[in-house]
Amino acid sequence: MSGKLYGVGLGPGDPSLMTVRAVEIIREADVVAYHSARHGRSIARSIAEKHLRADHIEERLVYPVTTETTDHPGGYKGAMEEFYAEAAERLAVHLEAGRTVAVLAEGDPMFYGSYMHMHKRLADRFDTEVIPGVTSVSAAAARLGTPLAEGEEVLTILPGTLPEEELTARLAATDAAVVMKLGRTFPKVRRAMESSGRLEAARYVERATMPGQRLARLAEVDAESVPYFSVAVLPSEVDAERPVRDVGEVVVVGTGPAGPLWLTPESRGALAAADDLVGYTTYLDRVPRRPGQLRHGSDNKVESERAEFALDLARRGRRVAVVSGGDPGVFAMATAVLEVASQDEYADVPVRVLPGVTAANAAAARAGAPLGHDYATISLSDRLKPWEVIAERLRAAAAADLVLALYNPGSRSRTWQVGKARELLLEHRAPDTPVVVARDVGGSGERVRIVRLADLDPSEVDMRTLLLVGSSQTRVVRRGDGEQVAWTPRRYPEGS
Repeated sequence: MSGKLYGVGLGPGDPSLMTVRAVEIIREADVVAYHSARHGRSIARSIAEKHLRADHIEERLVYPVTTETTDHPGGYKGAMEEFYAEAAERLAVHLEAGRTVAVLAEGDPMFYGSYMHMHKRLADRFDTEVIPGVTSVSAAAARLGTPLAEGEEVLTILPGTLPEEELTARLAATDAAVVMKLGRTFPKVRRAMESSGRLEAARYVERATMPGQRLARLAEVDAESVPYFSVAVLPSEVDAERPVRDVGEVVVVGTGPAGPLWLTPESRGALAAADDLVGYTTYLDRVPRRPGQLRHGSDNKVESERAEFALDLARRGRRVAVVSGGDPGVFAMATAVLEVASQDEYADVPVRVLPGVTAANAAAARAGAPLGHDYATISLSDRLKPWEVIAERLRAAAAADLVLALYNPGSRSRTWQVGKARELLLEHRAPDTPVVVARDVGGSGERVRIVRLADLDPSEVDMRTLLLVGSSQTRVVRRGDGEQVAWTPRRYPEGS
């Protein structure tokens, strides 16, 4: 009869933080296995040492390489794969002989640990149980004495080995974070913290619960002194004090056409970091509520007043996010903010614009790739420009055989523009020109259809609809699953 494999979590380092179950399993096991570097010392063994018996069979699993180079033909990854395979087979010999094997793992066995490599190779062959342990993340938060995440906050755990740009994006987008695997990655992690605007809040924990534990502000840590067993922590900001500023900042944030799935990491970070959110109430409702953050909603017809209000808040030291749908630079709030910000009284207020997914791009992606070649974007709303200008631009774009993205095609008070636009376009386009009718893309009422230009029904178009009118080259195909897709080839025929 085969033995049983245990993955035993030892906790963050202090032997007194081992669970009762972990101690029981170690004491009762026939074989105790643990990983170590080539110098032979094992932190895992030192944590569990007082529970080891003289008659325990000890299996020291020595890494062939840690931070040094290797001449293995498969490089570092190849050397480690070969090691894990050999180590698993060493343990399998004991299990097949009926022995109980306890593999010691610092922290939790399934959390960035070496045990999982044994688990993946053996759990399908032998009876297995994993004993969870206190992670270094929990230990670091406990030693800092600060909540890690509260309420609706999102906690992100990152390996410091990620590329710097990826670290920056993820740190900017989250509420709270822990970055593992520092050591040689520390300079990169510090730069990512600074680039994401989180360095001031970041804390450093070294060897949590172990002898030599050190706590510090991350910005004050010497990179040369950072060991592998350290973490960077961005704790909860629910009760964090907002810094006092002489002048704040206005960030115009594009939220995309719908909800959180369309937000960029940079936009998430700006929304989370803001003292005040200013915007059309419908768009504000897409942004999660955060303790201590003020919201200033308004009607969608007061863009200049909204921009002035945001800039006044920033002049008083507030960090303000002006929330815009789609991309703020496409028929949205960026223009309004910059227009007011260009006045002398606001010249010293910093203003940034963060891009968002545009409604045109979102609709095009749902339909296929109708914007694959040159296209023009035109608003059919005549509230801010005369219809004569709109008609002239429609004729010019249609004559140039451009695909058209038509924003603001209709509303309750504007019902005739779509019909008139269809008439103008039919002067230059064939009746069977494909038109993507995209309503509420990304929302609960999403509906995307492809119709002929001649069959476009104005009564089916409202303020939440966007139209993509194909060129003479746009194609529509019904694929094997019955779905229609539209695309405009990137190559334009010569002589057309």
